[in-house]
Amino acid sequence: MTRRTLFVLALGAFVTTLDNTIVAAGAPSIARDLSLDVGALQWIALGYMLPFAGLLPVAGALIDRWGRRPALTGALLAFGLGATAGGLAGSAWLLVAARVLQGLAAAFLVPGLLSLLRTNLDARGRTLGAAVWTACLAAALALGPALGGVLSEYCGWAWIFFVNLPFVAVMLGLLPGTVPPGRGGGTRAPPASAMFLVTASLVLLTTALAEPRLRIPLLAAGTAVGVAFLVRERRAADRLVPPALTGNRVFLGSLGLQLLWGLGISGIFFFTPLLHQEFLGLGPAGAGLPLVLVAVAVVAATPLVPAAVARHGPLRTVAAGLAVVGAGLLALAAVNHVPALWPRVPGLVLIGAGSAFTVPMTSHALEVVERRYSGTASGLLTAGRELSSALGVALIGAVLTSVRAARLEAGVPAGAALAGGYTAGLLVAAGLTFAGALLAVRVPGTRPAETSSPRDKRAVP
Repeated sequence: MTRRTLFVLALGAFVTTLDNTIVAAGAPSIARDLSLDVGALQWIALGYMLPFAGLLPVAGALIDRWGRRPALTGALLAFGLGATAGGLAGSAWLLVAARVLQGLAAAFLVPGLLSLLRTNLDARGRTLGAAVWTACLAAALALGPALGGVLSEYCGWAWIFFVNLPFVAVMLGLLPGTVPPGRGGGTRAPPASAMFLVTASLVLLTTALAEPRLRIPLLAAGTAVGVAFLVRERRAADRLVPPALTGNRVFLGSLGLQLLWGLGISGIFFFTPLLHQEFLGLGPAGAGLPLVLVAVAVVAATPLVPAAVARHGPLRTVAAGLAVVGAGLLALAAVNHVPALWPRVPGLVLIGAGSAFTVPMTSHALEVVERRYSGTASGLLTAGRELSSALGVALIGAVLTSVRAARLEAGVPAGAALAGGYTAGLLVAAGLTFAGALLAVRVPGTRPAETSSPRDKRAVP
């Protein structure tokens, strides 16, 4: 059961993250074939991101209500259908609709799989499972741009979507032996008003990042709806987010750590292939290849994580990992003015290795949550990651473009101006990551929830 669970977690983490990164490298080919401008092209990515991020908190509560096996089976089927429709799409609206379907499916798929950390694994298994999840996530994040470029160039952009289908088929075959049938006990149907408010708020706020002309009214509307949700949660008896989670300082602290990590790293990863093309002169496929070093470093460091947690505890391990990530970002900033790839290797390796040691923030957060709330907690953690990714791209992008514009006005060549903006983004990302390291040492420690599985007691010395 443990090996099967870990394998399903690895496949799920890889395919859902790959689908969010692989499209970027194939975007120019899609634009040429479907005659899309830049404004329309971005919605191919947003069509996946918006429903994914907006529905995650709701999806976690519904998974707890419906049961994991039916929810995961339906999500996998929908994800595969969306991938097939995306590869066969002959127009922009069909492609965006397929991406929306995939985003909806991923919103249920990710928290459903993450909840298996709590239900299928003991304490040590959860640490290993979280490490496997993050390693595969990082691998997909690093390999996505390069794989997308290779597939677009040699097979056609449709294979960016078709490549998901083997993963879906294998997971569907493994699901019956991994996830027991039946529904979760002790949960009620989530309140409809709360589901609407939180989803609308997240979608409005995320859309505001992609529509500069409507940014102010969208931000105002999203903030107002978000405040209405908070007021409703504070006063209502049937909350969408259980008080057991909102009152758990360890869970909230882990969520904050994930937000800070995502704000710093996601924006840097998004703009790195662009820098490699315009400043280093690499091609579309080659521009994403250096990010493979990050994935290799994550995978290489992952086996060391359980021992570090056992020796130093999860919070100190996370703090050290975030500090190493911050050091890697500073190392990149120090050499970013050099138009060569090799000086960047140490920084990329540090970022990957440090990221591997941040995974206990997920397993530790789930460790202190009651079993019946594991789906809701997983959904909130994943929603935080997705939203921090969107906000990180916007934040680093705003810093990069403002510094780049100032340098262009000063007569700096375009490539060097972009490099200057990227360096400023690296410094901002490093600051956010070091702030996360300081937060990690201040998150209070606590004992696991009393509803741990029987195997947990055998696993903890």
